[in-house]
Amino acid sequence: MNYIIKSVCFIVTLVFLGCNTPKEVKNINLSELTISDIHSAYKDGRYTSEELVSAYIKQIEKFDDSINSISIINPEALAIAKKLDEDFKNTGVLKPLHGIPLIVKDNINTKGLPTTGGSLALKDFIPEENAFIINKLIDAGAIIIAKSNMAEWAFSAKHTESSTKGTTRNPYNLAYVPAGSSGGTAASIASNFGTVGLGTDTGNSIRGPSSRTALVGFRTTLGLISREGIIPLILRNDVVGPMCRTVEDATKVMEVMVGYDTNDEITKHSESKIPENYTQFLQKDGLKGTRIGVLRELIDENANPEIITLFDAAINDLKALGAQIIDSVKIPDFATLKQNQWCAEFRKDVESYLTTYVKNDSLKTLEDIIAIGSKSEYATGRLQYFAIHEGRFEDKDIACLDPFTDVKRIAFREAIENRMDELQLDAIIYPTWNNKPAKIELFNEEYLGDNSQIIAPHTGQPAFTVPMGYTTGNLPAGIQFLGRLFDEPTLIKLVYAYEQGTKHRKPPVLK
Repeated sequence: MNYIIKSVCFIVTLVFLGCNTPKEVKNINLSELTISDIHSAYKDGRYTSEELVSAYIKQIEKFDDSINSISIINPEALAIAKKLDEDFKNTGVLKPLHGIPLIVKDNINTKGLPTTGGSLALKDFIPEENAFIINKLIDAGAIIIAKSNMAEWAFSAKHTESSTKGTTRNPYNLAYVPAGSSGGTAASIASNFGTVGLGTDTGNSIRGPSSRTALVGFRTTLGLISREGIIPLILRNDVVGPMCRTVEDATKVMEVMVGYDTNDEITKHSESKIPENYTQFLQKDGLKGTRIGVLRELIDENANPEIITLFDAAINDLKALGAQIIDSVKIPDFATLKQNQWCAEFRKDVESYLTTYVKNDSLKTLEDIIAIGSKSEYATGRLQYFAIHEGRFEDKDIACLDPFTDVKRIAFREAIENRMDELQLDAIIYPTWNNKPAKIELFNEEYLGDNSQIIAPHTGQPAFTVPMGYTTGNLPAGIQFLGRLFDEPTLIKLVYAYEQGTKHRKPPVLK
């Protein structure tokens, strides 16, 4: 009952405050604003954090009806911005993310704001505390301006549909999906509804949507960033990470979130592996003298010719920017090692989340969730699947463990990293998707070519996607860089140099 009462109070607050939007909103050009741009404006007195937040809220209210990316605007965002303006006026000091509007996926605990996972079961749940990373971001000065829509329970890599908000559309072409499950964050950041965003990635859900919306998406090493306070899908695979319009912004957001959390023991592996800062690796000449391997084995015979053309052009760009390309890299036993990596652990993980955070006697089990139901046919099917399936999909006698202790995951990673060592590779590249986005009504049939699911979720390695161009229909495409465990510094150098050397990102035309 406690969270229901809080929800009612929250809704009443919204009604009376009208989202606390001022009548007069300063005219700020929000297109492609970066953290550096905003901090320069604050220092120069061109606008305040409060004025910026007001402008973003106006942008959401004006354009999101057709995109459907935002689940709720934070009614406290303006008050928080005003306080940050006062702090800056009094101290003259800007924190790393001071006054930066942040959009948070709706499966990450935010104190005082609903965290629903897109589900009916949690539609009234308001956490009592922030997730560990949310506290770190707030301490760095970030303002949660809104929560974003998501694929219900993060089940779908194919599309972004929830029971609480409905279907999110791709702002570059509204007839198409932004992929899933972090499609709301992807569409909103691409549309300049906030400065930076957060997504979660179990197999695809940061990189897939980022690629579909011309964003940078970081899936970091499993163990670099805490997952405490996040509704899990398969915790052994889950990561949380930045979804931004630039590599620089993604790096700055990531830098704030990294570090050991006693409530997420896998982060213990990051100790002694975090540099003093990550922004030092934002080097425009970061590709010079590097060796990049091309994993063409991931490009199947059904790949879209336009994607292959863009990928081949990206390879030529990498060469022009100083990289040596080692084409058609072969990983020993790749086809065998990638098999039987998935485990069905949603029941165990989500029931632990319900016990720890929701604390509702009528909502403790997966069966309780199923009894409440879903508006999404896709989500209903996945709930029913997880109700009867647990453990490894095949080879059930092999334990499902984290990437540092699971024998199948270790073997897969070692085969890749050993081959990288043999060839002295700094990273391996492949298209983030082999195919174009699906049409909304055909998301199931046209879901093709998802390369994000195959390596990094199982090996624990970091994998970053950056824009590599557009296909017919103004549909973005991305290139993915795979690195060694905890070698984010190298990936940052590579993707930043590629981004700066190509400048593929352009905003959608909103109507």
